[in-house]
Amino acid sequence: MADSIGLITIDGPSGVGKGTLSALLAEKLGWNYLDSGALYRLTALACIQKEISLDNIIDDTESKIADIARTLDVKFLPQGGVLLEGKEVEALIRTESAGNNASKVAVITKVREALLQRQKNFFQAPGLVADGRDMGTTVFPQAPLKIFLTASAEERAKRRYKQLIEKGITVKMPDLVVEIQQRDDRDINRSASPLIAAQDAQTIDTSQLSIDEVYKEVLCLYQQIAV
Repeated sequence: MADSIGLITIDGPSGVGKGTLSALLAEKLGWNYLDSGALYRLTALACIQKEISLDNIIDDTESKIADIARTLDVKFLPQGGVLLEGKEVEALIRTESAGNNASKVAVITKVREALLQRQKNFFQAPGLVADGRDMGTTVFPQAPLKIFLTASAEERAKRRYKQLIEKGITVKMPDLVVEIQQRDDRDINRSASPLIAAQDAQTIDTSQLSIDEVYKEVLCLYQQIAV
């Protein structure tokens, strides 16, 4: 791998630490970073802004949503943040409702097909850390290092609860657990690129691990193959 473009995929459900881990690895290695979930969140947000309902989606609506995904006017800022049609929307796409809406558009095969090439385009020198739910199975099956993170729904709800409380957002723990379980169910059972670990992925349960412990473990795995 030393003579080619580096590639690490980090997959798993929401709340397992994919984003934080991926950002740390990308910074450490000096590589590009793909937050694939943001593309689905942006697609959902664009639909809402265009007054397209994400409930009871029918075939005609699927095509409209796929067209939006294919033509997204989006720009990821190097210092952090993201622009949708020239407007900063980072805060809008990081809410719980944005995540739930993203999982609704993510089950649409036409949408996944529309975003596939856009995701592949992030694979550029010197390397890429790709964070998502099907990075190692569908988007970058050639990745020499594939990580699949897991954690219990209850532990993930605790983490999310803490984040929201720190932001001054009132939320009930039981509601968070239900939302996470419902989202997992949609992701695991969708027909297009379901949430599963690649056969050659390294699975890490983060329930009882700090992000620093997970980071060190994955960095060690990378160093073992980076020869």
